[in-house]
Amino acid sequence: MTNPIDALLAEKGVLLADGATGTNLFNMGLESGEAPELWNETAPEKIALLHQNFVDAGADIILTNSFGGTRQRLKLHNAQDRVHDLNKRAAEIARGVADKAGRKVIVGGSVGPTGELLEPLGAMTYGDAVDAFAEQMRGLKEGGAEIAWIETMSAPDEAKAAAEAAIKVGLPYTYTFSFDTAGRSMMGLAPKDVHGAADGLAQKAVAVGANCGVGASDILSSLLDMSAARPDATIIVKGNCGIPQFRGTEIHYSGTPELMADYVRLAVDAGAKIVGGCCGTSFGHLAAMRKALDSHVKQERPTVETIVSRIGPLRNKTADQSGSTGESSEARRERRRRA
Repeated sequence: MTNPIDALLAEKGVLLADGATGTNLFNMGLESGEAPELWNETAPEKIALLHQNFVDAGADIILTNSFGGTRQRLKLHNAQDRVHDLNKRAAEIARGVADKAGRKVIVGGSVGPTGELLEPLGAMTYGDAVDAFAEQMRGLKEGGAEIAWIETMSAPDEAKAAAEAAIKVGLPYTYTFSFDTAGRSMMGLAPKDVHGAADGLAQKAVAVGANCGVGASDILSSLLDMSAARPDATIIVKGNCGIPQFRGTEIHYSGTPELMADYVRLAVDAGAKIVGGCCGTSFGHLAAMRKALDSHVKQERPTVETIVSRIGPLRNKTADQSGSTGESSEARRERRRRA
């Protein structure tokens, strides 16, 4: 299988992935509870604009509007029989924007969790999960996605099922976890163990890492653990734009373009090879991140103390720390619902 990421990394050294999908689509008029994936058919011009704005801001990688594109997630919107068409359309829209960029822009097929628990905690079998992800990925591949971008995972067995599906379909793959629960994923995976989540499969991941979570400082702390465990690995960080906070009924993110620019510098210093933004990261934020990346000369590896002094305090306390996570349970539930 062709691996577009390694080829572009060899040319550029570090790649910039795009920013938030959901947050920016809400700003374009997506309603709470509405499936973004349906916009691939009903508002394709808005999805194309989303991708175009990220390309214009300097993204090397754009992700398709297909995070909730498995039949399990689409069933919530009575669209479980449209998996192939919606995912194919998502990839076609992104492919069309990338092909007009005048430079190499990689199209990653966004694949999020199914929302179901695998046995023995839930009813879904491992084989059912592989089949569900493969169904989604076939549509993404047919539409022009170059790589399966498996993201926001919490359960290692579900991430492995998605990775196996990518191999089955014939796509190279990456995967990222969200370390948002006492310094681990919700199902207990520690950042240092992320590299082994798909062990035993016929093909290894192109890159692994973290996305989402509760803020830039926390994902950089996770990055230190991931890069210490495997200094030679290609690691992704795609952190949220500051801290999510409720203002009335709406979630807003505290990160400024200046903060996200410094996050990029620290991420590169800490060993990341692919850096992007997740929830709250706008086109303006990404443009500042591009400028920071292009002008940055790699510095000494930062410590957690350095990260905290420049980006702000850790909000996601580890199991042996006391205190609040800095994100209310209500805000966390809303963030997960919107993902």
